[in-house]
Amino acid sequence: MPLISNKKSFTLVEILVVIIIVGILASLSWPIFTGMRERTLDKEAKSNLLFIQGAEETYKMEKGTYYPNLSTTSVISDINTNLKLGLPISQANWTYSLNTTSVGSEKAMATRVGAGGRIWTIFFPVASSDVPACSGTGCP
Repeated sequence: MPLISNKKSFTLVEILVVIIIVGILASLSWPIFTGMRERTLDKEAKSNLLFIQGAEETYKMEKGTYYPNLSTTSVISDINTNLKLGLPISQANWTYSLNTTSVGSEKAMATRVGAGGRIWTIFFPVASSDVPACSGTGCP
């Protein structure tokens, strides 16, 4: 009397086909995911630079000069305290710096940490067309 098994299972070939299909789909979607991540990081930098620009204008109205007065800083806690901002203290993607060493061309910069090499810059005093500008590799 032969043993008849009622157990249902997948064959090795079926499992390998599913793994290959999932791998192909993942490899096709990876560039899309990477592009979306880069666009999101760019938006984060531009948004924070616009906040810094507005805070610099407020600081100048209150103190009569931009922060830091004729120097450069990239200490986030000092920027947050003096400009009354809430930038994340531990920046994984961007470092921010303020440069007021040359009067009339004051600027705030966001520099990409790690891959990408992007540098977003915005100048103040604010002009009606001032928007963050990108330089470096991989700019949109």
